Amino acid sequence: MSKYVLCRMNYKQGGAAMNMMQLVIFRLNEQEYAIDIFKVNEIVPYRTPTKIPNSPDYIEGVLNLRDNVIPVINLKKRFNLENEDTNEDARIIVTNLEGKMAGFVVDEASNVVTVESEKIEPVTEVVSNIGRKYINGIGKKDDGSMYILLNFDELNKEG
Repeated sequence: MSKYVLCRMNYKQGGAAMNMMQLVIFRLNEQEYAIDIFKVNEIVPYRTPTKIPNSPDYIEGVLNLRDNVIPVINLKKRFNLENEDTNEDARIIVTNLEGKMAGFVVDEASNVVTVESEKIEPVTEVVSNIGRKYINGIGKKDDGSMYILLNFDELNKEG
């Protein structure tokens, strides 16, 4: 995948406007997650970052990406998920939020989907103890499966 030039859309169907979003779907272990496509600068194949001494364990290091030195954050470590070695499908999702660039290691970035905003459920109090501030909502797919829409603004603040 390379840079995305896509937009949020409003469609009219039967006289009612539908608010649509485009999301990049990615995997951490067997769970699917999503990020708003407007938060993604690019997606690059994984390469080993340069380690930084005394950094938190979820920061894998830094990469030189087109003359920008960016921190690389392992999302599985950040979320205390089981962390196996990276494989050939691993990607780094590069974000640029408010001028702060960061890369996030994911197992696989599978596709881009267009969804109705109404198919994203708000986060309930049940998940508040597992980092609610990092979650924007829970998405429902037509096949009954779900994905977690992450709040990369919060992740970038702490990265």
